[in-house]
Amino acid sequence: QGLCVGKLARVALPPATRDPKMALKRGATKPEAHAKIALKKGDMKPKAKAKVALKKGEIKPKAKAKVQASAGAQEQKKPKRVIGFEEARAATTMTLEQWREHQVGMSEEWPQPEYMAIAMPGRSQTAYRDETYEIITRWTAETKIAYRPHAKAPGSKSHVRYEKYSRATTVGQALKLGSWPADWCWDYERGFIKVLGPVRDEPLDISKVTDERQLSDVDKAINKWYRRELARNLGLKVSDLHVGKGSGESLIMRAHRLVAQREAKKALESARRANRKVGEDDVLGVLHAWAFAKNPFRQNVMPEGQEWVWSDTLGLIRDRVGDIHLTPPTRNYPEVAQLFNQYLLDRLPPGMDCFKWTSLNVNCNYAAKKHRDGNNFGPSFIKAFGDFTGGRLKYWPEDDRQVDKLERLKDSQAVDIDLKKNLALFSGNCAHAVEAFQGERYSIVYFTVGCYASAPTECTEALAELGMHVPAPDEDPYALLRRPLGYSARGRTPEKSKPTYWVFPTASVDEGHAARHLKVVEAKAFAKKLAKPHGMVKSKAKA
Repeated sequence: QGLCVGKLARVALPPATRDPKMALKRGATKPEAHAKIALKKGDMKPKAKAKVALKKGEIKPKAKAKVQASAGAQEQKKPKRVIGFEEARAATTMTLEQWREHQVGMSEEWPQPEYMAIAMPGRSQTAYRDETYEIITRWTAETKIAYRPHAKAPGSKSHVRYEKYSRATTVGQALKLGSWPADWCWDYERGFIKVLGPVRDEPLDISKVTDERQLSDVDKAINKWYRRELARNLGLKVSDLHVGKGSGESLIMRAHRLVAQREAKKALESARRANRKVGEDDVLGVLHAWAFAKNPFRQNVMPEGQEWVWSDTLGLIRDRVGDIHLTPPTRNYPEVAQLFNQYLLDRLPPGMDCFKWTSLNVNCNYAAKKHRDGNNFGPSFIKAFGDFTGGRLKYWPEDDRQVDKLERLKDSQAVDIDLKKNLALFSGNCAHAVEAFQGERYSIVYFTVGCYASAPTECTEALAELGMHVPAPDEDPYALLRRPLGYSARGRTPEKSKPTYWVFPTASVDEGHAARHLKVVEAKAFAKKLAKPHGMVKSKAKA
């Protein structure tokens, strides 16, 4: 229609307007002459007169504003109409005075959540609190709720909508009556909703839903809305937040791990540009962003009464059916593993260049009980990060695993290592534990899985690209630390040249050799190099 209108307009124009040169040849007046004639006849509007006069210099610059103001005053602007406002007023059955009387005492009866008392200056009203997201994402269609009566002032569309959907007694009813997850967040933060239950223990994990026909409309609405909210709040693409079936990642886990990957890549590139080492702040920033999995399989480290710990493995692993492969987080977020490896590479102490590792154990906020690692090859490096007190590593360096019950090992036989201030080399196959701590504590353990020699070539090549040094098949596991003597041995002389552990102060290794920068990997390109999904390949031994 726009093109059609344009053609008709051009056809209707007089010949002089269509072709100025031809018009002048035919004796048509110039534009300035038109203006003069119009001014004499008084045919021009005040605003047009002012423009012509300004061009001719008849009005001084100081008088320009006055002319424009007088010209604008003569043009009466139509008032803007707020769409739906009149309809909302017509649908309102309560006067403003009645509504104000009804609000007396309601704030005490319907208080805001306690966390809303914490001021957050500069935060917009639609930037909801993390606590709110944690609550709303646990709702189901059957969750019973109660709305505060007549919470919103009459005369607005919000009032009309609220009066309709506030009749709901469940979340499912509220959705059908026209409210959405964003409305629930807004109303909940203002104390307009009371939750009577039941709610989920955790937000719905779509990756674990095998039949999406079982999802309710509420489940679908919350998942779709929450994906958009996470993308907006964290600066991600909505398309990147797709969670595959069986991935082991929830939506919020995927979002935060993408942020951790982004921060890891930034830190690696920043260190390279500045020709500096990757620092503890770089590592800690990524650890803060990373979403840890609830790991129920590390039974040997779990404190008494605990059913899971926050723990992830990056790098090589043998799963519970015997396959050797790179873990899915390694494949999906390679920059994270690379940053952690770069931290160690930048500060390997003198004489430790021959240290090899295939895997990283990344832990968050738990004090491991006394245990032995059963399948490690050779020694491990370990470092703790965060703002905490306590949390030292208690290590039994002469434990040769001959004492069948760990309780029989005496505390007096152990050494305590402050991992906040030191980088330590120890044997995970000897007994060790983490003492109680206060605050936020992370740790990274660099180790080699016992099955490394059977790993497929594409996996070992990928590990090398991430900065890991894979041992040779005939590597000596005691090249850096000697064998433990045991606590019952007598008359056995240890090798004088080798200790049972090393402790390197962080300050000294930070000032050591120059940074050795790795080439920053790209997640998509890294994944393509792996032959099978998740880098999963049968071990050579099984094949």
